[in-house]
Amino acid sequence: MLSKTKKSKIFILDTNVILHDHTCIYQFQENDIILPITVLEELDKFKRGNDLINFQAREFTRLLDEIVGDELFNGGKQLGPGMGKLRIETGKPFSEILKESFREDIPDHRILSIADYTSKAYPNRKTILVSKDINLRMKAKSLGIQSEDYKTDQVTDQNVLDKTVTTFDNFRDDIIEVLYNQGSISADDVKPGFSPEANECFIFKGTTSSALARYDVKSKRIYRIEKKPAYGIKPRNAEQTFSLNMLMDPDIKLVALTGKAGTGKTLLALAAAIEQNRLYETILLARPIVALSNRDLGYLPGDASEKISPYMQPLYDNLSVIKHSFNPRSNEYQLIEEMIKDERLNITPLAYIRGRSLSNAFFIIDEAQNLTPHEIKTIITRAGEGTKMVFTGDLQQIDSPYLDMKSNGLAFMTDRMRNQDIFAHINLVKGERSYLAELASNLL
Repeated sequence: MLSKTKKSKIFILDTNVILHDHTCIYQFQENDIILPITVLEELDKFKRGNDLINFQAREFTRLLDEIVGDELFNGGKQLGPGMGKLRIETGKPFSEILKESFREDIPDHRILSIADYTSKAYPNRKTILVSKDINLRMKAKSLGIQSEDYKTDQVTDQNVLDKTVTTFDNFRDDIIEVLYNQGSISADDVKPGFSPEANECFIFKGTTSSALARYDVKSKRIYRIEKKPAYGIKPRNAEQTFSLNMLMDPDIKLVALTGKAGTGKTLLALAAAIEQNRLYETILLARPIVALSNRDLGYLPGDASEKISPYMQPLYDNLSVIKHSFNPRSNEYQLIEEMIKDERLNITPLAYIRGRSLSNAFFIIDEAQNLTPHEIKTIITRAGEGTKMVFTGDLQQIDSPYLDMKSNGLAFMTDRMRNQDIFAHINLVKGERSYLAELASNLL
């Protein structure tokens, strides 16, 4: 039983919060947590399957079983020292306002009825419904029930995601000359006390010259970067030059490339991977399957391979661009064909990767903005010795209804991994696909 006088808050969890993070019940400090019994009913529908969302459902069910054990659970259970109680609340009758507002008896409305009942049963405590569903949060607020998003793994500093290459205008030409002659300068040469982040990139513009450079945290030096192609793909702007430099650096094990459609994120990653094919045993390209218009794979005709093919087509398109930059009879073209045939270059759905240990692989994860922070963590922890991982995505094109610019896995990873010597992030701004694509991205 929850205390009616305790000043801590009461949080009521929606199903999608658990499917987002199965450890969420440990993120509310001393506050009490209520789990509507209809949430357990919904979780039961997600237990079967190979997707990460099914994994979350199974893990939470096991976690709940460990917490409860053989005891009765109707009085709630203390989660640990300094933490609140977890309690399952059985269904409650709809109040008059709920009956008038919602005629359908669906899980969302049953969760609202429990939130409504709890707020009235504990008037001296703040009751908050936590949901990743914006519409459910709006319904709750319309009924006078406080509601909020699950904020534990959200990015708090938007500047981390928006930050692109740092440009120094009116920079000293003599320092740029040193950068060209010696290949590097110290951070103090830029300005006294200057402290860049690991792998931070710079454009130095003088009156008569300019240079591209990147900071190396180990040597504490800023090194000049040259514009170099990778397997027939030439960088068209400074951001692409920086991206290829990081993708080609074997000491950088984790790369995040963000930016709008047409900035070349996936193409650059794939070209760099093939260019370095001798360093890695296999090249893997994967993307999460996010069905459009709420249609799942079962809606599509054909076997498993045929169902998956439409979702993987953008990756095949990028591979085709690289192949057709060479003559079909050239060694470069034939190498790609041989790598595909020998399965050294694989394009596959992301769900097929979970559970594998990936050693000596160049692993590209496309559309990573549609992954949760837990999914990103699950993928990165698959990395074995000699593996490099590249996550690409557009933070403004999120297809999941329960993720946004601050809560998606790509943003979370970029925020948490910043300033690590083996991590690099570039936000590509300029579109290079075509003038039409650039215009549409900016205006539509």
